[in-house]
Amino acid sequence: MAQTGRSINESDIYFFQEGTHSKLADVLGAHHFGDRGGTQVGVWAPNAKSVSVIGDFNNWQPDQHRLQPAGAGLWQGFINNLYPGSRYKYHIESASSDYVVTKADPFAFLNETPPQNASVVWALNYQWGDEAWMTSRRAANSLDAPISIYEVHLGSWRRAANGRFLTYRELADQLIPYVKEMGFTHVEFLPVMEHPFYGSWGYQTTGFFSPTSRYGSPQDLMYLIDRFHQNDLGVILDWVPSHFPNDEFGLGFFDGQHEYEPADPRRGIHPDWNSFIFDYSRKEVRSFLTSSAVFWLDKYHADGLRVDAVASMLYLDYSRKEGEWIPNEKGGRENNDAIAFLRSMNEIVYRSHPDVQTVAEESTAWPMVSRPIYAGGLGFGFKWDMGWMHDTLRYMSVDPAYRKWHHGELTFRMVYAFNENFVLPLSHDEVVYGKGSLLNKMPGDNWQKFASLRVLFSYMFSQPGKKLLFMGGEFGQWAEWSHDNSLDWALLQFPMHSGLRLLVGDLNRLYRSEAALNHSEHNPANFEWINFHDEELNILSYLRKGGSADQVVAVVCNFSPVPRTGYRIGVPRKGYWREIFNSDAASYGGSGKGNWGGLKTSPFALHGRDYSVALDVPPLGAVFLRWESETGPEGA
Repeated sequence: MAQTGRSINESDIYFFQEGTHSKLADVLGAHHFGDRGGTQVGVWAPNAKSVSVIGDFNNWQPDQHRLQPAGAGLWQGFINNLYPGSRYKYHIESASSDYVVTKADPFAFLNETPPQNASVVWALNYQWGDEAWMTSRRAANSLDAPISIYEVHLGSWRRAANGRFLTYRELADQLIPYVKEMGFTHVEFLPVMEHPFYGSWGYQTTGFFSPTSRYGSPQDLMYLIDRFHQNDLGVILDWVPSHFPNDEFGLGFFDGQHEYEPADPRRGIHPDWNSFIFDYSRKEVRSFLTSSAVFWLDKYHADGLRVDAVASMLYLDYSRKEGEWIPNEKGGRENNDAIAFLRSMNEIVYRSHPDVQTVAEESTAWPMVSRPIYAGGLGFGFKWDMGWMHDTLRYMSVDPAYRKWHHGELTFRMVYAFNENFVLPLSHDEVVYGKGSLLNKMPGDNWQKFASLRVLFSYMFSQPGKKLLFMGGEFGQWAEWSHDNSLDWALLQFPMHSGLRLLVGDLNRLYRSEAALNHSEHNPANFEWINFHDEELNILSYLRKGGSADQVVAVVCNFSPVPRTGYRIGVPRKGYWREIFNSDAASYGGSGKGNWGGLKTSPFALHGRDYSVALDVPPLGAVFLRWESETGPEGA
């Protein structure tokens, strides 16, 4: 990769002030030029009286390397003998007060490992080997592709024997084979952008252009993503444009004024996280954030960005009591500036990278989040179905004896399931802060807990929508997730845990291979209820349909610990229905109750259909039946 840095020009200033610059990382920050024997440096500090570059190269002296104004509040300069690996900061004197501060570079490509916080001059040269993936990934990332995401926190997926972090390169050797074996199509990393407090998991970002150095260099992260791509696996990065921490070396009160955040705390301070909120009314801030988004797609070949806490951006009164927020110009609670930013950002991302996806973590009923901008939407590719996650986990946590009074928590999803392009997430947020692990949310004895988790995963993978599962859930981690520890991999020596992991892998492979389970997932024609009101027996049954009439799968989920023998459902086609999946299989840790390979229909009309089958539904189990032929396995 050739060096891309250059001096600021009039075009840069125009698009920067218009709020649509998407390549600020090419002109701001530190760019080393070996042929010129130094480094070009640029920063935005419109309220500064003077800006100097200080570092280990000049003994941190503020009077030796001063930058010059370049217009629009931008400062730039060329510093001889400043080489990659040098640590540096900006020494800023305010024009409006006696405020003097040293700041890390907002556009640094690398920062010191926390708790140190200086920026590091670094080049992003890397020889990629993922050409085949990059030229064909549009299909793998499309709305029509089966997408199953393994959500990972890199610092705690696995640790070395002495408890240290695995490096990006070590993760490439260990994580990639595991994800591939499990049948996932993508990984999603909790934010890899630099963050001072490890316990924030990256969601308190200070380095919007620098990966955390806890696990290695920028090239090491590129190597990790490159290796994923060479194994036909996509990589989604969590990205946080909603807020940023108040550490003095960061973006807050950058030059003696609130440049990146609104000055009024009713708009500028997030009450939940005690962090600054970006000022989306400032077009320069929009250019900063848009450039960050595009940067990870350009330089790191990311296949998508999952945008964190979108709801907190959309509503001015988010987590605020009356009197603690300022209405918009029409007296409403909508943050119109944030809405404009999200639409602009998505438009620019998809224009420059039509083969990636942006994913909104949006927890309210805001309409058309994943609909095109020209139709009035926000322009995201996907939206997390937070309602499904909360309703389903609430239902699953209820003792089966009382589930019939909560049946609507399962069926309600289909009222809105096709309003957005949904991802069904069982994410990290559900296994922290005292919420317990997925396995521990399930009621009953240990057998019932595992069976309940097996039927939950089966239900999830048979529902329309892309899938996301946080690490550890796939093998039944008992302990609540802790970012300070590795997952409990030793549990896999026990059959119930290894059986659960086998089930998740089989569900992934079935989801990817079975057209009825992955065809047009965002089209209501792909789904049809068989019986959604059998609350007395805690059973749901429905059809998933592919692109042709012979591609159809019947799903029956029993959320009761009582097996149901001869349970009859109406089916749309006469003939033989093969049992292609049973969550109660002995290999998964179940009781082995099934249907002997499949069932033939009888001309007994039921559920509005001319034919039906009578099957054995295992306790706390799910059965998938695929129509195979009008006769049977031997043509009988």
